[in-house]
Amino acid sequence: MPNEDESMTRLLDDDDPPAVQMVRRAGRSAFFLTCDHAGNRLPRALGTLGLPEFERQRHIAWDIGAAGLALRLAEALDAPLVLQPYSRLVIDCNRPPDASSSIASLSELTVIPGNRQVTPAAAEARRREIFQPYHDRIASELDARQGLGRATIMITIHSFTPEFKGEARPWHVGVLYNRDTRLARILLGLLRAEPGLVVGDNQPYSVNDETDYTIPVHAERRGLPHAELEIRQDLIVDESGQMAWAARLAGVFRRAEDQLNRPL
Repeated sequence: MPNEDESMTRLLDDDDPPAVQMVRRAGRSAFFLTCDHAGNRLPRALGTLGLPEFERQRHIAWDIGAAGLALRLAEALDAPLVLQPYSRLVIDCNRPPDASSSIASLSELTVIPGNRQVTPAAAEARRREIFQPYHDRIASELDARQGLGRATIMITIHSFTPEFKGEARPWHVGVLYNRDTRLARILLGLLRAEPGLVVGDNQPYSVNDETDYTIPVHAERRGLPHAELEIRQDLIVDESGQMAWAARLAGVFRRAEDQLNRPL
């Protein structure tokens, strides 16, 4: 039975959605997909975090289009996909929990009133009930694949805004990585061969231990070939864009897998 302190700081109600979703668990692909910022849900206990609806629909709350793309890509590849449906404004599931940006009180130029005075106990409840179940599920699925001797190539799907603080972003897609460049270099070459694409090499972001969690912890530590894909939101905001990009990326990923598996 939970003690009084745990009970007082419980975040999710019984009718709040689970903190992690998984589709195509039995998928046969070597690709294993994650989507850290798939949704903009807020737990009932947090209300609106003091934000109007239009702010909760913006990129500050989630990666617009990323979940739809990831779901269609999982289907095209027959790949497992783990998604995190709560808003990054509750807790960012691609940040170390001790990072200052884990629970943001200011996102871009928007103040988040409900995050300005989060107590240590309340922050721990967000970590324990949303962040940890998501990453525990990723870890358990990867452990199971390893136990079965299954090859795994990890891809995490994100999206980015066409403009940031008044500056236009020219890239259609970015390939992000840190220490291990095996897959990233292959993907960069394949995507740059696609007609008309502007491809970012660690743009508009890059991966590092201070600002990222999923790739450093789950992929790098296990030695898995991996990359983080950032797709510009205006390209995947609707179903037609998501379907087109899923088809394009599925073909690119299959060719990348062939290249990874070629003998040296």
